[in-house]
Amino acid sequence: METWKIGDVKITSLLEMLQAVPSAALLQAMTPDAVAPHLAWLQPHYVTEDLLVNVAIQSLLVESAGKRIIVDTCFGNDRTLPYEGMPVFHTDFLERLSAEGFGPSDVDVVVCTHLHHDHVGWNTRLVDGTWQPTFPNAEYLIGRSEYLHWQDHDDFNIDLTHNIEPVIAAGLHRFVDPDHQITSEVGLEATPGHTPGHVSVRIRSGGQSALIGGDMIHHPVQVVEQTWVSVPDYDPPRAVATRQAVLAALANTDTVLIGTHFAEPSAGHVRHDDNGWAWEPLRP
Repeated sequence: METWKIGDVKITSLLEMLQAVPSAALLQAMTPDAVAPHLAWLQPHYVTEDLLVNVAIQSLLVESAGKRIIVDTCFGNDRTLPYEGMPVFHTDFLERLSAEGFGPSDVDVVVCTHLHHDHVGWNTRLVDGTWQPTFPNAEYLIGRSEYLHWQDHDDFNIDLTHNIEPVIAAGLHRFVDPDHQITSEVGLEATPGHTPGHVSVRIRSGGQSALIGGDMIHHPVQVVEQTWVSVPDYDPPRAVATRQAVLAALANTDTVLIGTHFAEPSAGHVRHDDNGWAWEPLRP
C-alpha cells in the first residue's frame, strides 16, 4: 500500500492483486530483445527475472474536501471473466477497503475511468444471487460517451449487465462529460484511445498536482517507449497520441503520475532531456 499527499488531498493505493503476465499479453512490442535495454531500471519492480511484467490491479482512494472517492474498482469477487485461465476471485479486498475508512456505506463517489472488467468489478457485488451496488450512498460517475459507445459495440472486456446496469437501476449513476469536476481539488480529464471515453483524474491542491492515469498508460516502460501499444487499446493510434501528449505535458514538472496498473512504486515523475525519456519513481 502506498500513500501520497498532494496539498490537502490524500491518495492511497489499495491493491486487489499483483499479476505477472507475459510481456506480449500486455504490450505487443515488448519482446525480450526490445525490452533488454530497459531491464536495468525495470527490474526488479516492474519486470521479473524471467521477463514477465508485473501488473497491479488496484483502486486509488482519494480523500478531498470531506469526500471519499474511489477511482476504479478492480475485478471484484464471484465473477466469471472472459480471459483464458482466469479464476473466479474471492479476495478480502472489501475488508481491506473498509479498514482504510472506505466502507461500503462511507464512499461518496466512485469514478469509472472506463468500463473494462478490471476497473468496474467492485461497482457491484453478489448478494443473494443478484448483483447489487456495493456502495449504496455513492454517486457513480460514468462517462456519457463511454457508456453510449458500448451500448452499440461488443467487446469481451465489457460487461454492462453485471457491473453497470444494477447501478443505473438503483439510480446511483451520473453520466458525466470528460471535464467533470468532483471537488475543487479533483476533476476528470479526457484521455481517449484505450477506450473512446476514457478519462484520467487530475488532482490540484496547495500548489501541488497529480494525475491518476487509468489505462492511458499501462506500464512504466511506456514512459520511454511511448508508441508501444497496449493489447486492449480500442483505438491504438489515438491511444499513442494521447499518451504522447500527456507525457509531454508532464515532463520535467512536479506533477506526480500515478499508474493505475504500475507495480509498486506506482507513482513518480516523467523526465525528458537530450538523452531521451525517463521514469523517476517516488520511493517510500
